[in-house]
Amino acid sequence: MQHDTQIRLIEEMLTRLDAGVNIDEGGIRRNPTSVYTDPDLAEREWNTFFRQHPQVIGLSGDLPTPGSFFTVSDFGIPIIASRTHDGTFVAMVNACRHRGTLVVDDERGSARRFTCRFHNWTYDNSGALVGLPKHDHFGEIDMACHGLVRLPAVEIHGLLFVHPDPRGVINVDELLTRELADELKSWKLDELVVADHDNYDIACNWKLAVDTFGETYHFPSLHKNTINLGFHGNVSCYETFGRNHRFLLCRRAIDTMRNLPKEQWNIAVATLPAYYIFPNIQLLPTVDGCFFIRIYPHERNPRRHTSRITFFLRRGVTEMSEGSEARAAQEKTLAQMFAAIIRDEDYVMSASQQTSANSGALQEVIFGRNERPLHHYHNTYRAALGMEPLPLEVV
Repeated sequence: MQHDTQIRLIEEMLTRLDAGVNIDEGGIRRNPTSVYTDPDLAEREWNTFFRQHPQVIGLSGDLPTPGSFFTVSDFGIPIIASRTHDGTFVAMVNACRHRGTLVVDDERGSARRFTCRFHNWTYDNSGALVGLPKHDHFGEIDMACHGLVRLPAVEIHGLLFVHPDPRGVINVDELLTRELADELKSWKLDELVVADHDNYDIACNWKLAVDTFGETYHFPSLHKNTINLGFHGNVSCYETFGRNHRFLLCRRAIDTMRNLPKEQWNIAVATLPAYYIFPNIQLLPTVDGCFFIRIYPHERNPRRHTSRITFFLRRGVTEMSEGSEARAAQEKTLAQMFAAIIRDEDYVMSASQQTSANSGALQEVIFGRNERPLHHYHNTYRAALGMEPLPLEVV
């Protein structure tokens, strides 16, 4: 992020903190609880947001070296993401062209070749078919035309985009906007390395999981003994970038930063930026790394979702130098604590909300004036599905 932008945002946060005010949508919106339970709506979301829309499946550090790979099966298409011998990021359907068996079962690893266990058809890590046993017995096929099915894939500013449809198009400027793409570039996400992973299968709709990242109003109550010790609740900064946004959480470190010269101000020390990338990504960069959260619906159950959390560190933290080992261990511990808070506090509330929605006892829930990201999430979803926006009630 450009330093003048950092100064502007920190000044804005300090002004709100001192005045005891927060971001303000100018009114409330009422969201029908059926959006968390309706199977027909869930099917439309699945097809529109996940099967027919580009997905951010990871960061460059998920494929640290040529030969690295990982697999994804969260949006209906089994995928191999691979870095070829020349460093290119490619994505392929994880299905053997012979009889359709999954070629790779491992979640991640490193390999020059992928061999199907069924009949030993073998592919290189770009997906080309390079081995077919008993070729003379099997029959003549053009091996050049029977590699793994390639998917559109783009690596930019440390983000790995894949389109689940082989005929799909990935237009990063359209997906992110040029302004957000430039800002994400400044975080140098391509220099991060994987430190840890965690996965949560939770009895709540995927949008309820996204909602929990949309306000800090709950910090003094739900997180009074955890996050609230390091953050000021109910004060934030917020800007949208098309379907995406940047939501700044206010760290208590801002209290001492105000006494420093502005040239020493650092947005990652004063705040925790939470970038939302439509439809399901939360990206939270820090001084030493980044939290990367992917939130997926269950294909046939709108009342469950899976969250996949990856914690990345900057290479300077992981490289062997004086104090680096202790620093990396400390950052990993903090990341595990953060993930546990999401699981044991935020998602417990999300599951509780789902229980209420399942009962049908409430027809709607309310998004407050101070919960602007929630307004944006849901009206963005509705617009993408051709639904009427939630009306604003000025109060």
